[in-house]
Amino acid sequence: MRIGYEIAIRLYVFAIQFLGRFNEKAKKWTDGRKNWRPLLQLQVAQWGNQPIFWLHAASLGEFEQGRPLIEAIRAQYPHWKIVLSFFSPSGYEIRKNYAFADYVCYLPADTRQNARDFVEILQPRLAVFVKYEFWLNYLLALHQKGTPTLLVSGIFRPTQPFFQWYGRLWRQMLGAFTHFFVQNEASAQLLGQLGFKNVTIAGDTRIDRVLKIVQESQPIPIAAQFKTAAQCPLLIVGSSWEADEKVYLPVFQKEEFQYFRTIIAPHSLSPASIQKLEQPIAQFSKSIRYSQADGVDVAPYSALIIDNIGMLNQLYQYGHIAYIGGGFGKAIHNVLEPAAWGLPVIFGPKHKKFEEALQLVKSGGAFAIENQDDLERVLRYLADPGQYTRASAAVKAWLEANKGATTKILSFLTEILAQKAE
Repeated sequence: MRIGYEIAIRLYVFAIQFLGRFNEKAKKWTDGRKNWRPLLQLQVAQWGNQPIFWLHAASLGEFEQGRPLIEAIRAQYPHWKIVLSFFSPSGYEIRKNYAFADYVCYLPADTRQNARDFVEILQPRLAVFVKYEFWLNYLLALHQKGTPTLLVSGIFRPTQPFFQWYGRLWRQMLGAFTHFFVQNEASAQLLGQLGFKNVTIAGDTRIDRVLKIVQESQPIPIAAQFKTAAQCPLLIVGSSWEADEKVYLPVFQKEEFQYFRTIIAPHSLSPASIQKLEQPIAQFSKSIRYSQADGVDVAPYSALIIDNIGMLNQLYQYGHIAYIGGGFGKAIHNVLEPAAWGLPVIFGPKHKKFEEALQLVKSGGAFAIENQDDLERVLRYLADPGQYTRASAAVKAWLEANKGATTKILSFLTEILAQKAE
């Protein structure tokens, strides 16, 4: 079976290299892995004998789950070197200059030789894989070296290969982990059925991250002015896709729901996408782009369209309710960022694979909708001050009850490092 795995990895690499002739993302995937051995050797040689902490994340979302741990390691072990690897260009390209990592790179394809060489060159004192990252050859190479290896923010479901009759190779991957930090009781029970007792229910490290964002928040003057001028509830739409717009714009157009103002942060910031969003809004509201609002009296405007990146998680501080996009497409975006500010959260049906969304719905702080009628029903519900207060309190209570995953993981790391030092 391992031979078959090796063949599959090599075929995947060949396919990506071929696609790289026509596809920019595939080309970045390939080009970013060229000459990785001498580059890594040069970097490690410059560090001498300093201990190395390695964290691997598939892409940007998983990075956000690993980020609190990286920053905690940096604070507690400042002499350590931190290596951050990505599988996807969408993660690497955005975080390649991440200040808390000493070296950011692509993870070479998971062949036996690549994995042996990467681990041998890096010699990590600790290795962490985030959520869904399971690479057989890397895990076995770390296991053979006796490197403590953790899975953090893990989620397991009965449909995954680990729990199927054909999943022997996948279960072999699990055997290489020193410890699992999972998000929920169901994941712990599934691992327990396979005989794994080295499991801690720690929750999601992203909760610690978003709560830290709240603590370190900075004002956004234009948004603050927009909220003050509104003198009414402010609904923030985060990461809006066209499929979302087809649901919420007809609702916002109704006179019944024009008691609030909106800040809309579209997922796509192309000029064509922004213009396409502005056209239906113009039928019932006056909008202004963020880039055009500096020095402008925003009082006459009912919609502020965010046409830049990097401020959405700070914008929620001005909100009353949040609508999170993606739920009528592939999957919802980050619901924890608005929740950290105590905002009741609304999103579409594609949320079932997100533990935090399911739990927030269960708590009464979030609302999943299927169509326009559902959205209208939720907005009417939240228009009642008592219902709104209960929903906001539910969000805050859930976050408070589920924070602290980073502390639990760091405590475990401190223990195993002390054991290795004895």
